[in-house]
Parts: sequence; structure tokens; C-alpha cells
Amino acid sequence: MVIDHVGIATDDLDDLSELYTELFGAEIAHTETFDGMNVEFLAVGDAYFELLEPLESTGAIASYLDGNGPGLHHVAVATDDIEAALAGAAEMGVDLIDEEPREGAWGHDVAFLHPKSTGGILFEFVEH
Repeated sequence: MVIDHVGIATDDLDDLSELYTELFGAEIAHTETFDGMNVEFLAVGDAYFELLEPLESTGAIASYLDGNGPGLHHVAVATDDIEAALAGAAEMGVDLIDEEPREGAWGHDVAFLHPKSTGGILFEFVEH
């Protein structure tokens, strides 16, 4: 497995996108509105920064921003077999947020692992 992307919660996607494109030479790879958010993937080497800006005052990213402010939201790891990755995590005793894959941004299958089982980090499996 490899790091696919790092999800970053923000209340100003345009400003953060501009900063990262200038600071890191990142290029916009994909932009969409998904699940009540503006989502933008910035290509950085072989991975992405996924910028997440809520469009509503409710939802996971809005709640995250309310409690934590802008910053790192999750780390996504690419897998060729998301079902096997979930089964392996469950066998290890890792608590799953998603027991079955679901559709995520950019049309990818995703599933999240609970941070209480992964050292306080929200991890996401993503299958392209």
C-alpha cells in the first residue's frame, strides 16, 4: 500500500489551494462538489492533498472544523482490494467506521478506520 492522499479540512478552499500550488508546485488534478463539500485534489508527486471545504454548517467536515479548526483531517492509503484491507484491519482488532466500502470523492471506493484504534489518526482505505 502507498499513501494516496492527505485530507485537509479548510474553511477557505480557494486560499489554501492557491497557497499550496505556489508553495509546493501542486497542480489541480480534480475538483468537485461532493456530499455537501467543495473537494479539490492537488497533485503533489505521486500523492494528493485533498482539500475539503464544507458548504453547510452540518456534516463531518463542518463538525471537524467546529471542534478542531482547519488542518489535517485524514490520511488515505491506496489499496487494490478494499474488502481484503478492511477484513485484515478487522482481524487485527482495528475498529472500522465503514464495514463495507462506500462511494467517495472522485468516484473511488473508500472506507474509514476509527482513530481510537489507529493512534489517533483517521485513516481511509481508497480503491481506484
